[in-house]
Amino acid sequence: MHELKESQAPLDPRAITLRYVGALLPMLFHGVVWGVVVSRNPDRLPSALVDVGLGVFGLVLMGWRRRWPWQIALATALLSAFSSTVSGPTYVTYVSLCMHRRWRQIIPVAIVSWLALVAYATLPAITQATYTSIMIGTVVLGGLTLFGLYFRERQDLAASQQEAALLTERQQLQQIEQAKLAERLKIAHEMHDVLAHRISLLSMLAGGLAYRKDLSAEETREAALAIQENAHQSLNELRTVLGSLRHDESLEAPQPDLTHLDALFDEVRTAGQQVEVDDTIGDRELLPTPTGRHAYRIVQEALTNARKHAPGSRVTAKLGGRPGDGLRILVSNPALFATAAGPGSRLGLVGLAERIRMAGGTLSHAVRDGRFVLDATLPWETSRRDSTGDRG
Repeated sequence: MHELKESQAPLDPRAITLRYVGALLPMLFHGVVWGVVVSRNPDRLPSALVDVGLGVFGLVLMGWRRRWPWQIALATALLSAFSSTVSGPTYVTYVSLCMHRRWRQIIPVAIVSWLALVAYATLPAITQATYTSIMIGTVVLGGLTLFGLYFRERQDLAASQQEAALLTERQQLQQIEQAKLAERLKIAHEMHDVLAHRISLLSMLAGGLAYRKDLSAEETREAALAIQENAHQSLNELRTVLGSLRHDESLEAPQPDLTHLDALFDEVRTAGQQVEVDDTIGDRELLPTPTGRHAYRIVQEALTNARKHAPGSRVTAKLGGRPGDGLRILVSNPALFATAAGPGSRLGLVGLAERIRMAGGTLSHAVRDGRFVLDATLPWETSRRDSTGDRG
């Protein structure tokens, strides 16, 4: 089946032309020789016509060499025992056999070709020229064998290089797809962090309006304005994240950092969440910007998680660290097991854990002494300037 597919593969028209030119050149040479012989001895004309006729017949047989490669090579080899003109088609079909077939087919045809060479050389009489002709023919046959095998190796090498190039291209495409998937996951985490925070605030504010009957008209108005403001912020932040999906450079992705934490605490307190903050971070101006962004998202997700699982409870947030020691964030709230977490439960923590892992930090969460504790650490390397000091 492999050989059939190989023989049926289309050839370049230039390759076909070269093969027929390679067959015609020896035929023309031997035709000229026969012309000289006949001009000197007209009685040799019948022999010349038979010789040339067999050569033309061998040229016709070349057209089927790819369908029956070793059969055609064998047939032209047998014809070469009776015709010198057929040597051109014999060479081409034999080289083609060496290029595309195996040794079990090449060796028998090579033996028949050599025996036909010997038979043709010794047919009239054995002279000194006979041995010379046999020697030259043997060298030519060996050269054709090496020539065909060399091109076979070239073809195999080209095929392997093409296969390697295709494999490399597929790997590059897979890497591109993996990069796209990683970017989508990153945007999905970003979208979850942003929207979960806003929607949980809206839920808290709406719940206060629904169940509290003691609110004055002014308090109700303030709560409604807060809902409106958070809804507006949600739409803006959603639009920004979706803009990053569209690669819209006019929209900057939301990238709050540690400097925005005070605004975050004020925002959730306004919405009714009770938060106690213990911030002992030293040299916070030296905190790398990416680490500050991760820290903001950790606190934001922890507050969102507390609103989902322990609404109305007091949340404690402790932040500390300095260059060289790392940044640690500890957020805890009462563990209310009877409270339904709602849709998307724990997915925020999964995304947060992946974010921290990629940043080189650690995240753990567990219930301790009746409180749900989220403990996160982020690396905070000491810069060369910090370690050497100011050498004024």
